[in-house]
Amino acid sequence: MYDPLKNLDINKKDPIILGIESSCDETAAAVIRGRKILSDEIASSASVQAQFGGVVPEIASRAHTDAVAEVVERAVKNAGISYADIDAVAVTYGAGLLGALLVGVSFAKAFAYALNKPLIAVNHIRGHLAASYLSAPELKPPFVTLLASGGHTAILYAKSEAEFEILGATLDDAAGEAFDKVARVLGLKYPGGPNIEKCALDGKANVPMPKMLKGGGGYNFSYSGLKTAVINYCHTKEQKKEEFSKADVACSFQKAAVDVLVEKTVSAAKEKGVNTVTAGGGVAANTYLRSSLQAACEQNGLTLVLPEKRYCTDNAAMIASEGLVQYRLGNFAEMDLTAKASIPLAATLETVQSRRAEERKV
Repeated sequence: MYDPLKNLDINKKDPIILGIESSCDETAAAVIRGRKILSDEIASSASVQAQFGGVVPEIASRAHTDAVAEVVERAVKNAGISYADIDAVAVTYGAGLLGALLVGVSFAKAFAYALNKPLIAVNHIRGHLAASYLSAPELKPPFVTLLASGGHTAILYAKSEAEFEILGATLDDAAGEAFDKVARVLGLKYPGGPNIEKCALDGKANVPMPKMLKGGGGYNFSYSGLKTAVINYCHTKEQKKEEFSKADVACSFQKAAVDVLVEKTVSAAKEKGVNTVTAGGGVAANTYLRSSLQAACEQNGLTLVLPEKRYCTDNAAMIASEGLVQYRLGNFAEMDLTAKASIPLAATLETVQSRRAEERKV
């Protein structure tokens, strides 16, 4: 009988958490003991997706189906543990590509059931926030976090490990989304972020770009106008048959996209009176953003905690890290957990376990 919560000690000093991530084109599994990473394995279909200029959901789902069992087996083996040593299984249940998520969730449920281990449902975005705990095990809230990914861009105030406040967010496109779209306009390959960064190294920020709510809008962002400005600039040059430097456009776009993120993040930290700033999401792997944020934090007497670049992009270690947070809180899911393609940024994790506990009281 599946009864993983019997005799479970949520106060165990360093529980071993297996994390599984399959929200997009990365099939990933990782094992952590406390906040120490024991293994981190990834199988990516990005090279296949690049042939189509972006992620094809059906191809991603099939790739996850083929890879998930092997990736999990490799993660456990390389962690130097046995299946019996695992204290809980954490899996991304949203947000992301529904078919891709279903592969990870279905595998995690079967795996947890077979081993009689607790199942933890992880919000992918909270995973990005929890990545910082892996780089700085001593990190504790309160702090301000810059979240910049392909689906979300926001500044968050972490009051505790379980609760955060949204100070501002994008009003339209996310930063990572804008990077991908601009890369396509410039004829650069998918994924756009690293290719924009590489192209910008040979350019100068001499192409006029809009300010993007830089001096207004509170802590909100807008990337739609910046993306359109790049499209219009390139198309105008092409129609007039005028030459232009793609490197200069990439460099100018990158500076405009990143500078406002840095400025508003530091401003938010000062307003909240916190001493620590963190960042997460794929855009946080951008070298210009990392160096600019580091310089701004040093100038303002703030401590910056940045995950390693590989833990900014999608990975299972961050899912395991957030799984540890939920483990400590006693938030566990049951076998009717399902995937969700969309989860509001402010949503509190709904766990079947806590819902049914309330039902039993009625």
